Amino acid sequence: MPRLVASLCSLTCAAVFCSFSASAQQQAQTASGGSRFVQPEPIDFNDHQGWAQIFDGKTLNNWDGPPEVWKVEDGAIVGISSEAHPSGTTNIIWRGGEVGNFRLKFEIKLEGIGANGGIQYRSKNVPPHMREVPADRLAQMTDVQRERVKQSQEMLRKHAKWNLTGYQGDFDYGNRYTGQLYEQDSTRGIIAWRGQVVATEPEQKPRLLGALGTSDELKQYIRPGEWNQFEIIADGHTFIHIINGHVMAMLVDTDPKFYKLKGLLAFEIEGGGDVKISHRNIWLKKLP
Repeated sequence: MPRLVASLCSLTCAAVFCSFSASAQQQAQTASGGSRFVQPEPIDFNDHQGWAQIFDGKTLNNWDGPPEVWKVEDGAIVGISSEAHPSGTTNIIWRGGEVGNFRLKFEIKLEGIGANGGIQYRSKNVPPHMREVPADRLAQMTDVQRERVKQSQEMLRKHAKWNLTGYQGDFDYGNRYTGQLYEQDSTRGIIAWRGQVVATEPEQKPRLLGALGTSDELKQYIRPGEWNQFEIIADGHTFIHIINGHVMAMLVDTDPKFYKLKGLLAFEIEGGGDVKISHRNIWLKKLP
C-alpha cells in the first residue's frame, strides 16, 4: 500500500474514532445543559501573539537583494522594474536564517499589469538557468525581441547571487496564477493550481486529492492593485496558501527528489513594463 494511501487510511480510522468520541462528549454536554460544540475564534490577521516581526518597516536589515531593485517606501519592502531599468526575475532574501515548519503572514500589493511576484520559501541559492535561444529562432525575431532576450540574460547573470529554486506562493497582477503553489527553477513548475489539493509521491505524477473551489470562484477574493493578506503554512510535508482568509491551494509533498525540509525565505519580482510590488506587515511564527 503506498505510503500516502496508508496515511489517509490511518487518518480516516482516527477520524471515525474521534467522531464516536466527540459524539459521546456532545451527548454528555447536552445532557448537562452545555453547548454541543464551540466555534473557533474568528480570523484575526493582526493577532501577533507568538509571532516575530521580520521587517521593521524602516530598513532592509536582514534583507538582501539587488539595491537598484529593492528599497523601503512607506513602511513596505518595494521592488521596482521598468522598461528603462528592468529587474528581470530576481529576489530579496531574508537573511535571518533558514525556515522549516512555519507560518508566515504579510500584506502584498502589485501595481502594473505585467507585475508578477510571490514568496519563495524553503528555497536555496542556485546558479540561474540560462535558456539559450536556438540560432534559427533568433534569426526570426525582430531587433526588439532579440534585444529583450539579450537583456533578460544579462539580468540573470547580474542577479545570480539572488537566484533561487524552491516552493513559491505565486501572485500576479492579472490573477491568473495568484495563490497557486509553483516551484521556481524546477522541472515541476506549477504543482498545485489555485483551487486544488495535490499530492506528490516518488516516481509518480502529481495526484489531485480534492478541490477547494474553482479558480474563478477563488479569484473573486483577490483584490487587484490593492493590499492583500497572504498567509503560508509549511508544516512537514504539507503546504497551505491562504489569501484574504480563503484557502487557495494545498500540497502534500512526499517526493524525496524534490521535497525540501527547510530553506530560505524571499520575495520575488518579475514582469515587463512598469512594475511595482510592495510587501508590509511581515510576521513569522516558527512551528515545532
